[in-house]
Order: sequence, then structure tokens, then C-alpha cells
Amino acid sequence: MRKYLYFENGFIEKPEWQPNCWVNIECPDDDDFQFLTQKLQVPKSFLDDIADTDERPRTDSEGHWLLTILRIPMQSSQPNVPFITIPIGIITNDKVTVSVCYHRTDLIPDFIAHARHKNITIRNKSDFILRIIYSSAVWFLKYLQQINNDVTTAEKELEKSIRNEDLLRLMKLQKTLVYFNTSIRGNEMLIGKLKNIFQNTGYLDVELLEDVVIELQQAYNTVNVYSNILTGTMDAFASIISNNVNAIMKRMTSLSITLMIPTLIASFYGMNVSLHLERYPHAFLFIVLFSAALSAIIFVWFRKIKWF
Repeated sequence: MRKYLYFENGFIEKPEWQPNCWVNIECPDDDDFQFLTQKLQVPKSFLDDIADTDERPRTDSEGHWLLTILRIPMQSSQPNVPFITIPIGIITNDKVTVSVCYHRTDLIPDFIAHARHKNITIRNKSDFILRIIYSSAVWFLKYLQQINNDVTTAEKELEKSIRNEDLLRLMKLQKTLVYFNTSIRGNEMLIGKLKNIFQNTGYLDVELLEDVVIELQQAYNTVNVYSNILTGTMDAFASIISNNVNAIMKRMTSLSITLMIPTLIASFYGMNVSLHLERYPHAFLFIVLFSAALSAIIFVWFRKIKWF
């Protein structure tokens, strides 16, 4: 899907392409590739780099084109992880700005709506790239808040009963935090490269750059805090599970020993040999009571040493 937007007190969508516009492309098809490579003369290697789901945040240049790749968060459709990060490429020159993403995300529509609502003016390609990075940091923080709520919910469920599903849920969230940590760190390093590229061009907005750095640092600190909390929580519940297993095994062993005593006595008196009680009419009752008394003594002793 391809849209043409102009930087005029926010973004205004136009029906067709004109110079000095932003071309936003999500999930590009063959027509979009043809438009980019033939009409705009965008290097095909840039599009191949953006298509790589494992591409790290970086910059590249070819001729008068500048490629900036950063990673943004999105909700995952895969059951093994709730959130993932994906690359988005911003391809710019002096006359056109192109953003290419091979997934549909909430970030770009929200970025456009926010810019319209706040009447944000994008003066140049440096402003545009920095504001996209700023928006990515905001969405990282939004998803981190959701992750924190999910961790709290999982902790409450684990307090009631420890199930494998709840622990697996925490493991998935921990995997997401690892993805977020790596991507945010990469975006932070990208800021330094962009600063070197634009510092002598007159494009760089120092105040905007500082805001982006602060927002990314906040996201990075937040993901580290949540990651440490989640790691501690999982370690604590792993210890609880181990202790519960030990307690269950201890009770089962104590119960086995308690039941073994009457079983042992019954085995002796079930032998086909003379045991001097076969002539007594109340021998069976005596043996049963004696076995029960011994079991009771063992049970009381185990309770005293807290094995039951």
C-alpha cells in the first residue's frame, strides 16, 4: 500500500506523487517496487536490506540516496512471543523521502495522526528521521507498559497455583524484553551515526535530537528494569516450585513409611509358619490394633519433626 503525504502543518495526503513529498509504503507489492526502482530510482539493494527481518539499525548511502534502518515494535501474530521488533527503512535524498516497511504496524498511522493533531512541521529529512525514531521510543514504552501489566497478571495467577502455562507466559515476555533491549540499544547507536551525518549540513535540530535521546534512554532504562524484575520473579517462582516438589516428596516418603509398618506386620503373620498367636481367638484384632498403634506413633513422630 502506497501513500503520498506532504509536510504542511502535519501531513496532508495527496492522490498522486509529486516532488518533495513523503512516500509511505507498507507491505510493498510488485507495483510499489516498480515505482520505487524505476520512477524514483531507489537502489534495489536498499529494498533488499529492509526486507531482512534481522537487519540491525544502521545507515548506508549510495549516490545521492541515504538509507536509514531502525527497528520498531509491533504486536506479534506468533504464539511464542507477544511482541517483536521489525526493521523499517527511511530512504531520503534532497527531494523525496520514502519509508518502506514489510509489515503493517500501528506506529506510522499514529505518527501521521499525531503530527496532524499537533500541527508538527517537518522541515527536512533529518527532522523526519528523528521524529520517526522518537515515535518508535514512545511505542516501545507503550508496549512495555502492556508487558508490565501482563507480568503482574501472571504473578497473581502464580500466587494461586503454579502452572506451567503461567511460567511459559513469563518466559515469552522475557524473550520480548530481550528483543526490545537489543532494538532500543541499536536505535541509540543509530542516533550517533545520524548526528555525524547531519551535524555539518544545517539540518540537525539539536533540541529535537536531545528529546529523542532522552526518550530512547527512558525506554532503555525501563526495559532493563522490567527485565530485572521479570528475571527475579521467575527465579523466585522456580525456587517455590522446587520447594513444593521437595515438600511433596517428603510427605509421600513419610506416608510410605507409615503405611509400610502394618504392611510388614501383615506380611509376617501371613506366612505359613507358627507365630504363637494362631491359637488366640482375638489375635487378628490384636495384630490390627498393634499395627495401627505403631503407625500412629510414627505419624506423631513425623509431625513432630515436621515431615507431615
